[in-house]
Amino acid sequence: MNGQPLKVLLVDDERLARAELRRLLAPHVQRCAVEIVGEAVSAADAIAQIGKLRPDLLLLDVQMPGGSGFDLLAALDDAPDVIFCTAFDQYALQAFEVSALDYLQKPVQAARLATALARAGARAQAVPPPAPRKVFIKDGERCWFVAFDDIRLLESEGNYTRVHFGAQHPLMLRTLNQLEEKLDPSLFLRANRRQIVNLAQVAQLTANAADGLDLHLLDGSVVEVSRRRAQQFKSVCGL
Repeated sequence: MNGQPLKVLLVDDERLARAELRRLLAPHVQRCAVEIVGEAVSAADAIAQIGKLRPDLLLLDVQMPGGSGFDLLAALDDAPDVIFCTAFDQYALQAFEVSALDYLQKPVQAARLATALARAGARAQAVPPPAPRKVFIKDGERCWFVAFDDIRLLESEGNYTRVHFGAQHPLMLRTLNQLEEKLDPSLFLRANRRQIVNLAQVAQLTANAADGLDLHLLDGSVVEVSRRRAQQFKSVCGL
């Protein structure tokens, strides 16, 4: 960020809660460590403002009308850093599953907020190696930020996609076609109408009786490449 202030968006449906956050942030604003770029009162409002304002950090409530803070993150392709500020303690584990910088309970303590802001500022100032692109997945009450490289298989289930990574197989409310647009075509292959496979997860391939290919993945599962897609697969792999 080259010494620029941390751009912060306040997301909370309660006016008094937003006013309290402004009060707590005032010393950081005065020394040009923080710039409050806006306020949002709902997930939908925040989505619109994030697109326009490009904040570095969200101070985010959990429970809001029309969608939770987690619903907001699920709707974003590239989420800013997040510090949750909420009156509820039961979402802490869920917050850290989505890589939140901190989880602050209301009334927010100035010292805790200062520590979390310092962490956010250090992250913004650092020049790390390019991070793997990630996707936010929400299935019921569980949430994950998953690097695309860690996904071995995506399977269409109507308007949903089942995402296979590690030992997890959650359903994501996006179609396979929508996700395919975000994938690196040199890493992911559309094996058939229902499945997309990570080529780095392929251990072995064999011909099958349908003039296609069977891809044997590292986890032992087998994905069939249709005859129409088999030639594309061979071309990508230089076969």
